[in-house]
Amino acid sequence: MKTMILRVKKCGTMTTVQSEKTEGGVLHKRTLVLQELGGKYANAYVVTALGNLATIEFAENTLVACDMRFQVRMYNGQAFMDVVANEIVKL
Repeated sequence: MKTMILRVKKCGTMTTVQSEKTEGGVLHKRTLVLQELGGKYANAYVVTALGNLATIEFAENTLVACDMRFQVRMYNGQAFMDVVANEIVKL
């Protein structure tokens, strides 16, 4: 896990997906593009917010503190990296 101060570049729409792992059988999901501070070409991350965290709308250029979890999964012999937000706090 890594906690960073980032700028919201894009906030996607919230979607609801079926999930057997949740009590109600549905899970809220939102994709955000978060960029490190330091200019136009600073590193950016596509982060997935799940559950109650996905219900929060973030305006563009808002500063946030984000605790992110990086994980890799294998599918058909290829590696895919997922970045999931554990917690996001508006600053």
